[in-house]
Amino acid sequence: MHRAAKCALRPDLSLVFCPSSVRNCRAVNRVNGSVLCRRYSVLPPPRDEEEKAMLDRMLRVDHAGEYGANRIYAGQMAVLGRTQTGPLIQHMWDQEKIHLEKFNEILGEHRVRPTLLLPLWNVAGFALGACTALLGKEGAMACTVAVEESISEHYNSQIRTLMETDPERYTELLQIIKEFRDDEIEHHDTGLEHDAESVPGYFLLKTAIQIGCKAAIYISQRI
Repeated sequence: MHRAAKCALRPDLSLVFCPSSVRNCRAVNRVNGSVLCRRYSVLPPPRDEEEKAMLDRMLRVDHAGEYGANRIYAGQMAVLGRTQTGPLIQHMWDQEKIHLEKFNEILGEHRVRPTLLLPLWNVAGFALGACTALLGKEGAMACTVAVEESISEHYNSQIRTLMETDPERYTELLQIIKEFRDDEIEHHDTGLEHDAESVPGYFLLKTAIQIGCKAAIYISQRI
């Protein structure tokens, strides 16, 4: 991922988010070489309180998940950053930073309150990353597999909800979630490729982490 002119551009994403490059237009949709401006960047104006509440919950938990993932990778880098595994963890962390930055932008633009538990996820995420990294590369990769599998499943659930509700209305949001979901799947597969399953007690560790992830998702949607 390379940035230019303060734009977050992904080669496989048809939307280019450039707040300063297009006058009065934050979302640029490139279709067959044309540029189509929308009146909104990611979310359409909510039609009623029910829709606003649904979108607020989605964005709040997505932001919390990406924030937690960033803290996990920070913890892993604190332990393994100077080892041969460091560049691999850094690459995945860099992608998570992009995810978090995008959700920070969306929450601010649409005045969505983040979860009140960010201070807790700050400490818990870093601790989880550092503690599993103390088990070695395999422990860090096992943590990555467990967390990224939970997040990708959660994103898939959101995609189904938006597709069933009104896919045309949520085109931009769907594209962002799908792209980030694909990144999480890539991280999951990377963990498996780098011996995650060889850590002692892999399935017990994975199950425990995923129980925590599901609890964090449930709580962050509501608080």
